[in-house]
Amino acid sequence: MDACFLTSRSISGVKEIVPFTKTRIFSCPKRNSSQFLTRKVAAPISVKCSLSDSWKPLEDDTDLLKDCVNNSTADADWKVFRARLVAGEQAATSEKDSSSWSNSDTLGNKWAHKITEPETGCLLVATEKLDGVHIFEKTVVLILSVGPSGPIGVILNRPSIMSIKETKSTVAGTFSDKRLFFGGPLEEGLFLVSPRNGGDNEVEKSGVFRQVMEGLYYGTRESVGLAEEMVKRKLVGRSELRYFYGYCGWEKEQLKADILRGHWTVAACSSSVVELGLGDQSHVLWDEVLGLIGPQTRSVI
Repeated sequence: MDACFLTSRSISGVKEIVPFTKTRIFSCPKRNSSQFLTRKVAAPISVKCSLSDSWKPLEDDTDLLKDCVNNSTADADWKVFRARLVAGEQAATSEKDSSSWSNSDTLGNKWAHKITEPETGCLLVATEKLDGVHIFEKTVVLILSVGPSGPIGVILNRPSIMSIKETKSTVAGTFSDKRLFFGGPLEEGLFLVSPRNGGDNEVEKSGVFRQVMEGLYYGTRESVGLAEEMVKRKLVGRSELRYFYGYCGWEKEQLKADILRGHWTVAACSSSVVELGLGDQSHVLWDEVLGLIGPQTRSVI
């Protein structure tokens, strides 16, 4: 079956849903139907433009991918430990904060704190410096990968009113009525899988989906066929998938430069925070994350 579910034609059909205002858009030269068209947003945002018709993040470093999967539990434990360190620091330095950050045992399952550098599974929270930049104003971007080809991610809080079937896509009927979300200005289809009821193990064992954090994976157009099969076998529920048209991408040093300019706040977070963005309350995600971060002045690497 054809696993391609979003084409460049389908993207152009939804431009009016998420207008690209107050930015300059540069279209790449026209390509044949087998290629995907990407666009680059001008300053102050730096994103990369890819014309590959076989876009596969991290394909050039499969050993790194395997290491990340094998060490996923240890990585999750480290992030929780780090969050507890931040909570303890806040309790020690502020009487006011100590009422809510009394000790590491009260961390809870919903937390977020600043970090200095992007990492897989972290959030980019748009600052006031991006106010007026329609695509990124008050957005929360989930970083899917920080591989050697540069960071990529999707905007979590930009739902559209379109479904997949309205874009004349080639996705199988299983997902045709699924709602689409605007993931970023670069034209490529992605989807997130957050399996429940034991499906996490099946998704990981497939070796096709790439892990973002514990309990959350992402797939590309090449893996949508497998996602359909897993839904039919009831290994994954239809409600556990979210589809994006477009994604965000930066050259290796570009995102660091944008962060230094103050365009983004980088935050580590628990999976429950991301789940808020994947639910029906994505419109409050920006305020929610800022509230969780609080008035922190220092970041933990």
